[in-house]
Amino acid sequence: MRPFLAAALLAWPAVAAAQAEAPLHGTRLDIVATGEVSGVPTLARIGAGVVTAAPTAAAAVAENATRMAAVRAALKRAGIADRDIQTSNLTLSPEYRQETPQAPATVAGYRASNEVTVTFRDIAAAGRILDALVAQGANQINGPNLAIEHPEAMLDEARVRALTAARARADLYARAAGKRVVRIVSISESGTALPTPRPMYRMAVAAQAPTMLDAGEQTLSVSLNVTFELD
Repeated sequence: MRPFLAAALLAWPAVAAAQAEAPLHGTRLDIVATGEVSGVPTLARIGAGVVTAAPTAAAAVAENATRMAAVRAALKRAGIADRDIQTSNLTLSPEYRQETPQAPATVAGYRASNEVTVTFRDIAAAGRILDALVAQGANQINGPNLAIEHPEAMLDEARVRALTAARARADLYARAAGKRVVRIVSISESGTALPTPRPMYRMAVAAQAPTMLDAGEQTLSVSLNVTFELD
């Protein structure tokens, strides 16, 4: 248990297991409270790949493989580790042509697609690397998906905030009812939320303007169901 979380719980001796198991003699009060903590994302996951078209399936795949090899080489030169490059999509499909509405469709060629998901651990450098990938033949980019790599400490802080908010609300109800909070009967965690912020990804509008990736801020939250006894 995190030290600050343990301290927060010990501040309320009523949380003790023996007390939680004791029968309820006073008024029961159920509170749902949420604690939130905000932080800057530390990871960006972006899909980058190559789509090629050719008259034959073999030609489409061969051209795609050549251009994709250049994309992977650019990633390696940029210092992206093997563990941060993962194939996420690989397709080959025919493209059809229909001369007239009544005529049967015929195969006009083939389209090959190969995409990798790249984890950027330096978000500030992501835009520059993406520009390099485009220069090497990448013509398909999706994302980004931004995340906080190690959210455990932030989630613990959110738990403490949720429990503090629940206690404050219980005190409010108790005063309004002319009672006092005797103890916490039970605590259960109803869920945690790690939402992905709305990404801001700006492609270059001129050769001199680099692609920019704005990390923004992400909010993590924890919701608790807390039961109190009032007397």
